[in-house]
Amino acid sequence: MAFLGLVIVAFALYLAALALLRRRSVAARWVVALGIAVQVAPLVGPLLLSADAWTYWGYARLDDPYEQTPAEVRDAASYPWLGARWRDTTSVYGPAFTLATEPTAVFTSPTVVEWLFRFAACAAISLCTVLAARAGPFEAAFVGWNPVVAVHAGGGGHNDASVGALVVAALALGSARRREAAGVAWAVGALVKWIPLVLLPLRVLEARRTGRPAGHLGFAAAAAVVVGLATWRYGRSWVEAFGPLAANAGETTSFSLAGRLNAFGVPKAAGLAFGAAVFAIGFVWLARQAWRGRARVALAAGLLLVCSPYVTPWYLAWVVPLAAVDEDRLARGVALALTAYLLPQTIPI
Repeated sequence: MAFLGLVIVAFALYLAALALLRRRSVAARWVVALGIAVQVAPLVGPLLLSADAWTYWGYARLDDPYEQTPAEVRDAASYPWLGARWRDTTSVYGPAFTLATEPTAVFTSPTVVEWLFRFAACAAISLCTVLAARAGPFEAAFVGWNPVVAVHAGGGGHNDASVGALVVAALALGSARRREAAGVAWAVGALVKWIPLVLLPLRVLEARRTGRPAGHLGFAAAAAVVVGLATWRYGRSWVEAFGPLAANAGETTSFSLAGRLNAFGVPKAAGLAFGAAVFAIGFVWLARQAWRGRARVALAAGLLLVCSPYVTPWYLAWVVPLAAVDEDRLARGVALALTAYLLPQTIPI
């Protein structure tokens, strides 16, 4: 309860600071410095609220995490630390993430491994803060000062922070007309987790409408390299990640739209269908917006989180950074509302 109270106070201060920043001019470098400090702060404490960092490590210590489950191998170093939910499941993560995490297999200390993943997540959100500062101090503060994101990035080490950083980097590279590099970032992000595949079509529609060249070659080259390496390393088994991923999509958490409807007596299947329908309608509207010349990727990310059957607070690591860099007041309002709503999730009280 005390931890929850502290996070609530920190979030209230964050909102007050954003409001103050709207009225006063502050040098971007100081905003960025404070944002990085906020993101770094959880690193001084223990792993918070999730065992996912150890789960990444457990998969890395398997010969083929797309064919084997941790329960089948029972690796002496990692197995006792894995989240119970993932012990009987093959990896749901994309080949780019799986290949990148393989070097962690050499470690036998859970403390060292959790710190590596937490540092990587902290660095990813810090990068988002720096990139957001290109648009202004408020934008940098929007992502860097968010304490809930910090708790689940530097505190939890979730790979969603890397997804957020790669998409934000793709948008920044595109704005700088480094389109092939942007294509690389989009491809790698999608091969870490599938989220960017939902957002990318909007950017493609916007590019076609406005006549802006897109980085198709960079995307194709990066995808070919990662897929080639994954196929060499795991054979075709990495494609099977979509199996447990699809099964995971059929589950609900209590904070999801389907979960809330189920709590009011709506059958699970009906709740899932309603969420899917809301997303489909919303995405069609967003596609029309993109075709008219405005790809509202931050709002699409928020819509995806609202309608997803499996909702966790660390998914804010791709919603909040996108809302920070996208000039979309509605998307920022949605991001703040989702942060407030998901703040107590996973915190034991």
